[in-house]
Amino acid sequence: MSETVGAALRAAADALNAAGIPGAVWEARHLLADLTGLTPTQMLTDPDRPLDRAATYRAWIERRAAGEPSSRITGFRDFRGLSFRVTAETLDPRVDSEVLVDTVVAQCGDGPARIADLGTGTGCLLLTLLTERPAWRGIGVDLSFGAARTARENAARLGLAGRAVLLRGSWSHALADASLDILISNPPYILRAVLPGLDAAVRDYDPALALDGGTDGLDAYRAIAGDARRVLKPGGRLFLEIGWDQGQSVPALLTARGFRDIAVTQDDGGRDRVVSATAPQ
Repeated sequence: MSETVGAALRAAADALNAAGIPGAVWEARHLLADLTGLTPTQMLTDPDRPLDRAATYRAWIERRAAGEPSSRITGFRDFRGLSFRVTAETLDPRVDSEVLVDTVVAQCGDGPARIADLGTGTGCLLLTLLTERPAWRGIGVDLSFGAARTARENAARLGLAGRAVLLRGSWSHALADASLDILISNPPYILRAVLPGLDAAVRDYDPALALDGGTDGLDAYRAIAGDARRVLKPGGRLFLEIGWDQGQSVPALLTARGFRDIAVTQDDGGRDRVVSATAPQ
């Protein structure tokens, strides 16, 4: 007799609870929905429905119980209402990064603009902003060929391939002088010595290239700040996601490079999260 949806969900939630996974019931439903396409309503109203892919579902639950993030199991992560493909070469998009999107939208108009995203990963920042600002066009750059390929796939899935160029490169080196109105980045900013002690869901599944900020966590910011004035138009805007303890060090780097109107935006938890600045005229 085939296993039913209701029985599979109960067993999955019990297994995740036993493994200490927060929100076990939600996680069990989320994974089942991604696997089968069933809605939560269908799961609740038709629990006796046979589950044809029960073996695969059990394998997914085992992986989640072992600590593997759900996005690594399903291959997708929702970010600001959009679905992004996640691969081994990309950082798993996190809700903290929505603060950068909010800050850009709040401080920049909706007229035509050219934007670049350095270290684009899945492309979630760039592609979300292009979705919310239809007059904008953008470039995403990542040192990882696999990440750039994933970002291109996400752009195509979201219908943005005609407005976004995704390429492999090192920071802004391939970008033309004074070609951008807006420059954004969520670069690696974790101290190298701290990496081994990170939560396993980050340490074991996010690529080190997207995490390692060097001995003081500022290597990427030095590289970006060192070339940002060249690629930004006079008065162009720079937005950088930062670690909670970098609200003074990153602004100091930008001040030394002649940027003005430097401000720090905090996340909902009151932690410094985004630095914004204006290029000199």
